[in-house]
Amino acid sequence: MSNLLSSGLLFLEQSAEEPEMKDKIFALDWQLVFDALIVAAAVFFLFFLLSYLVFNPARDLMRKRQEMIAQNIADADKEKEEALAFKKEYDARLKNVETEADGILADARRRAKGREEAIINAAHEESARIMARTKTEVELEKSRAKDEIKQEIIAVAGEMAGRFISEKMDASKQALIVDDVIREMGEETWRQE
Repeated sequence: MSNLLSSGLLFLEQSAEEPEMKDKIFALDWQLVFDALIVAAAVFFLFFLLSYLVFNPARDLMRKRQEMIAQNIADADKEKEEALAFKKEYDARLKNVETEADGILADARRRAKGREEAIINAAHEESARIMARTKTEVELEKSRAKDEIKQEIIAVAGEMAGRFISEKMDASKQALIVDDVIREMGEETWRQE
């Protein structure tokens, strides 16, 4: 505080020496106004120079940064919405998994049942062919057996006729010859059909 008082006293002593300044509180002369105008012009020029060199690029940088941040926020919101949509779809799929699994199993059962029926039908057809072939073979064997029996009967009849002719026969001899032939041929031959 003493420094302030001493500087104020010094100012008063100096102003007392100059005759023009005695009546005025501070010296407002043309030189001071001119200096103030030059300083104001220099400050104004520096402001525009700094505005062009520093402030405008800084503003552009800030604007680009704000646009980038706004774009990132918009992208994040969009991705969040997509994630929520995927989550809803995933939840819906999880709910439908059991019904889809039941559908797949039912379809597999239906196809297996169809294959089973096809296999059974093929087996029935094959067994029918085998039965038909067997019946045909049995009929052929029967006809061969009948042919053989006929041939044997013819042979037996021929032999009996030869014996009948070679001997004069009476009824008792004829019965004896027939019994001999039956014994020679075997009774089973005559019983088959």
